[in-house]
Amino acid sequence: MRRVLQAVGVGMAVLVVLIGLAVWNPVAASRVLWPMVENVMLREPFLGITADGETEPDLFPVEATGVSTEPIRDAAITFLESLTPEQRDRTLFPVDDLEWRRWANIHISTRQGVGLLEMDAAQTAAAFGLMAATLSARGFETSRNIMRLEGYLADLMDNHDEYGELRYWFTVMGEPSESQPWGWQLDGHHLIVNCFVLGDQVVLTPTFMGSEPPRANRGRFAGTAILEEELAAGLALINALDDQQRAVAILDPDKTANDNRGELFQDNAVVPYEGLRLGELDDVQRELALRLVGLYAGNLRTGHAEVRLSEVVRHWDDTYFAWVGDTGPDAVFYYRIHSPVILIEYDHQTPVALDGPDRPSRSHVHTVVRTPNGNDYGKDLLRQHLAEHPH
Repeated sequence: MRRVLQAVGVGMAVLVVLIGLAVWNPVAASRVLWPMVENVMLREPFLGITADGETEPDLFPVEATGVSTEPIRDAAITFLESLTPEQRDRTLFPVDDLEWRRWANIHISTRQGVGLLEMDAAQTAAAFGLMAATLSARGFETSRNIMRLEGYLADLMDNHDEYGELRYWFTVMGEPSESQPWGWQLDGHHLIVNCFVLGDQVVLTPTFMGSEPPRANRGRFAGTAILEEELAAGLALINALDDQQRAVAILDPDKTANDNRGELFQDNAVVPYEGLRLGELDDVQRELALRLVGLYAGNLRTGHAEVRLSEVVRHWDDTYFAWVGDTGPDAVFYYRIHSPVILIEYDHQTPVALDGPDRPSRSHVHTVVRTPNGNDYGKDLLRQHLAEHPH
């Protein structure tokens, strides 16, 4: 009993210290507490996003796509060779490491690997080269603009210790290989890229892109903007629906809170199918929906983006479009496209860094792309590969 009381006493003492730290220095407290939160959130084994708590089987076969992944592999090798031995040691993780799931789109998150702030010019070029080899030209430009907008936010807040254009970190899981599974991750505030590679197959989820604010109106980054096409394409689709379709698609005409379901540490979120089934669209509406999906699939490099889009189209009749909020030209809203093989979310959010009323606005936007039913981070492909080629 005495040992129990002693343990409780130590626990209470730690709690008192943490509370005191939170009152005295909230930033320092968050950096102490956040790793504890991460570890708790990661205790649950990976299942994947599901509609009802059960994964649908046989959705992601290991198969040839006919699109080479050699440019990604070569860029990853160049990046790793640019690092010092010490940097390389903390950048490389096993292909099945929990590091995949530790990403978080908040600035207090634990960052691992090697960061842009510590890289020399050649290393920075190699890191951006890896991004450019994996992403499309548009996807790469959006990613760089998110970084620039983080620099704009740092200028607005006069806080370059927590925000900034180069506060992004790279890790590599597994050794870049022609036949063995491997991948890489970019982790930072408002930009997360997970890229898994097996042979000539690529999985680019979870991908998180956002910004607060999404446009720089002045200063050294003036004119930089992101996700404007995703906003306009979403509005175009919802406003192309007839009254009966809108009644099904619009879950709630009032948006009062953040609605994204697939953000940090939501690998096993249960997200029911809701809204309008895309198989019920007419030809004009279908083209608008395809264009919307294509904007997100198109962040992946040419060739693999087309493979991804064809995967979505195969499940078109089981794909749903849902909306929350108004639909006018200045509307604040959330939309979701959800099928067995893709989850796309676009969400206007409440303010965090910038001042403003505690309600969603266009000054803060988040987007998430997921692969439901167990293939985020390419985990279902990895599972099949290991079953066929046990290590």
